[in-house]
Amino acid sequence: MKHTSHADFALRVLMYLRVAPGRRGSVGDIAVAHRVSRHHLDKVVQRLAAADLVETTRGRGGGVALVRDPATITVGEVMRVMETDFAVVECLGPARYCRIAGVCGARNVFSRALDAYFAVLDEATLEEIASNDQGLRGALGMIRGVAGH
Repeated sequence: MKHTSHADFALRVLMYLRVAPGRRGSVGDIAVAHRVSRHHLDKVVQRLAAADLVETTRGRGGGVALVRDPATITVGEVMRVMETDFAVVECLGPARYCRIAGVCGARNVFSRALDAYFAVLDEATLEEIASNDQGLRGALGMIRGVAGH
């Protein structure tokens, strides 16, 4: 299963905010740090804000900030917010055109696999995946003396 770039970017935004001073930053700074499109991050941040994972403030001194403690935000929650389709096989989705749907055992196997996948993601928190403060800050150019930060 491969997730969309928006799901990937959502985790990157949240990890940036987890290690940022004051747990806040601008979309522009986050885009530069991750070397991704600001336009894409704007959409991602809008969805994260709609899900009450971040808050946005306009104007000078504004930006994006975490709303909750990183220990309470799970990777599974973020994936569910950002993704719309987890039907790894057709019979898990809303449309069922497969001729053998209902008489084969694949649906049950893939359903259990998806449940196990989310069980792991629901145990992993933002705090856990972004716990290397110094390493992340260095990789994202947040260390003093780095141009632009």
